[in-house]
Amino acid sequence: MARLLIYDEYSNRIYTYPKINENDPMPYSTESTLKVREFRGESGSPTLWTTTAAMEAWNLTRRRYGKGIYVGYAFRRIWEGGHGTRSQHYAGVAFDVGQNTTSANRAEIHNAALRTGAWGYVEPLSQTPTWVHFARRYGLPACTSSGTGYPTLRRGSRGCYVMILQDALSTLGYSTGAQIDGIFGTMTENALRGYQRRNWLTVDGVCGCSTWTKITTAVLGVGRTASTID
Repeated sequence: MARLLIYDEYSNRIYTYPKINENDPMPYSTESTLKVREFRGESGSPTLWTTTAAMEAWNLTRRRYGKGIYVGYAFRRIWEGGHGTRSQHYAGVAFDVGQNTTSANRAEIHNAALRTGAWGYVEPLSQTPTWVHFARRYGLPACTSSGTGYPTLRRGSRGCYVMILQDALSTLGYSTGAQIDGIFGTMTENALRGYQRRNWLTVDGVCGCSTWTKITTAVLGVGRTASTID
């Protein structure tokens, strides 16, 4: 059983599914081609999140490929680690797939993902010899020189990147509220200002490149703490 949050960037709304079974299909995935447990992967989190755009990109890829696609890795929370500090897996919009099949089939999946034009990034096969990686990230990265990462966030921002921020801040001991909700409101801003103040950052309540770099480095892979919220 999981609590699932899905951000729709088109309407800037967050849809909450408070109790969804592990064998249920992911909302917005068609024909049960992606189940909650497949999206969860190895994560032990009671709360999961993604976007409608990522589900649409999945549907298009699955339709073009025409067969089932094994998902080895999708969602992960940043304190669980397993990826770098800028990973889109923590936003719930990245997939590592095809680990149980042949290189020829992985090439087909890779080409199907590319042909959809729906993914923001499909990693070259030369960099993923035993899997296929694609991600439906959104927003311009705050660290512009990297070309990847998370966008600048401030009061009024919504979405999965706010969920990462709330997850990280609460895990580091800065309360953003009772639950992760993906809405950058007063409590999230106050928590962020508190973190900035204690870490020699500009105290402006804006999560830009320097703040993202500091927070993600501090929280990556530390494990659940007493202050982590779901």
